[in-house]
Amino acid sequence: MNTSLELELDGETRNAVHAATLPRKRAGFHRRGRLLASLCLLPFALFFIAFQIAPLIWVAIHSLSVGDAWGLDNFAKVFGSRFYLQAIERSLQIALWSSLFGIGIAILGSYSLRQVDSKLRDFVIAFTNMTSNFAGVPLAFAFIILLGFNGALTILLKQIGLIEDFNLYSSTGLIVLYTYFQIPLGVLLLYPAFDALREDWRESAALLGAGTWDFWRHIGLPVLSPALLGTFVILLANALGAYATVYYLTTGNFNMLPIRIAGLVSGDISLNPDLASALAMVLVGLMAVITVTHHLLLKKRH
Repeated sequence: MNTSLELELDGETRNAVHAATLPRKRAGFHRRGRLLASLCLLPFALFFIAFQIAPLIWVAIHSLSVGDAWGLDNFAKVFGSRFYLQAIERSLQIALWSSLFGIGIAILGSYSLRQVDSKLRDFVIAFTNMTSNFAGVPLAFAFIILLGFNGALTILLKQIGLIEDFNLYSSTGLIVLYTYFQIPLGVLLLYPAFDALREDWRESAALLGAGTWDFWRHIGLPVLSPALLGTFVILLANALGAYATVYYLTTGNFNMLPIRIAGLVSGDISLNPDLASALAMVLVGLMAVITVTHHLLLKKRH
């Protein structure tokens, strides 16, 4: 009996020791898992610091550099010049209108894709993904062929009387061009957001007497509003930072912020990297204001 009692006590002791050490083993496993995850993220962190944070710090420092001194002279020159103010105004104008048109068409396109056959939907999504990467020189060349002064589509629209004149190289023409490459990005960003709308919500709203407009006003748009605001901010950033297409279309003669920054960095006559840094910080400031406004609107809704 003593032997069996000792065996029972030993078994209970082992179980107690095992139960006591189990949380420590789990904690050690979780620590090793977090350490491994941190090591895997280290290359991404280094990449982000090297190509995002470090250039931003360099630009911020040089925007305050005035020869051998420090000051706000570069910013005073930017905001005191009608030429640079026009560049800011045009960039904001084109970015705002192209984003509004782009997101409007993207909403209709994303919703329509939910209503069609899966094979057609997959084809359109694949095509949209391809066209979202169609930019730069090929896009500028395609628009010159289609909508230039002697473009095929321009001549056709003139012959049938829909337009009298169209200037691709004006603000209106650039809004059309920017809207084109905003639409695929908007569709790719908004298409998954429509998964949040459940069909039984529409049926329940219809049973309660709500019409289509009532459903979208009280249910659809409030549910989609975070995705819509986020997409709109991304489209604005995409348009404000676009450079290659408008440069090759206008050969750098259209006054916009990205073109002015590039001209001050690489220009043979007007080389002034410190002033270019100040213009770049203005661009960063505009994006910061837009992002903060987006955050505040989302916070207010919640």
